[in-house]
Amino acid sequence: MADRLLLDWPSHGPFLDRLDRALRLLAVSDEPDASLESYRTRHALGDIDLVVGCGDLEPDYLAFLADAFNAPLAYVRGNHDVGRAWAGRERVMLPEPLVDGRPHVEQGLPLLGFSGSPRYAPRSGAAAEQQVSGIAMWRRVLAAWPRAMWHGALLVVSHAAPRGANDAPDPAHRGFTSFRWFLDRLAPPLWLHGHTALVRRGVTDRCWRHRETLLVNVTGAVLIELRPPASH
Repeated sequence: MADRLLLDWPSHGPFLDRLDRALRLLAVSDEPDASLESYRTRHALGDIDLVVGCGDLEPDYLAFLADAFNAPLAYVRGNHDVGRAWAGRERVMLPEPLVDGRPHVEQGLPLLGFSGSPRYAPRSGAAAEQQVSGIAMWRRVLAAWPRAMWHGALLVVSHAAPRGANDAPDPAHRGFTSFRWFLDRLAPPLWLHGHTALVRRGVTDRCWRHRETLLVNVTGAVLIELRPPASH
C-alpha cells in the first residue's frame, strides 16, 4: 500500500480549475508496488490527478498505472531503463519522458525533470546508457536554471537525488553535486526522486527536509496530496 504525504503548495496555479481541491499525485519508482495491481487497493486510494515516475520501472508498468487510474503520466528514466522493453516503448503508447531541464506543465503543475544517474560503470554498453557524467549533468542544470526561475514554484522530478540530500554514500547511489547546487538556489517546494532503496540507506523515513524543500524518495509508491494555499 502506498505511503501518504500531505503538503501545502505555495502557488494557486495548479488549483485554478479544481475549486480548491487537493492535487493528488501517485509517485512511483524502482520497485513495482504489487498492491496497486488490486482494484480494491486502487479504489481505496481514490482519484489520482497525475502519475509521476522517477525511473527504473518497466514501460508496461507505467502504462498500466496511467490506464488503471485514468490519469496522465509524467516520468523520467532511471539508469536501468534500457534494453528491449524501452526500445519497444511505443508499443504500450507511453508518452515521451520529461525533457531534462525543460519545464513542463501538467494538470496546472510546473514540473522539471532530470533522467539518469551518476556514471559508475564503463562508458560502453546498455548498462551505461542512462548514466550521466557529472560535467554533463552540470550543463543540463545550468541550462535549466534561467528557465526554472521564470516558473516560480516547481516540482522537481529526478531519478537520482542531490548530493548529500537523501542519497547514499556508495558511488552508484551518490547524488549529483549539480543537483545540490540547484536545490540550494532554487529551493523548490517538493523534489521527488528514486534510485536509492531505503534499506540501502538503513532508514525507514523516505523524506528529508532541506530548508524550504521536502525531498521524497518515492521508491515503491507514494500518494502525495498537494493542498492549495490558505486551504486550512
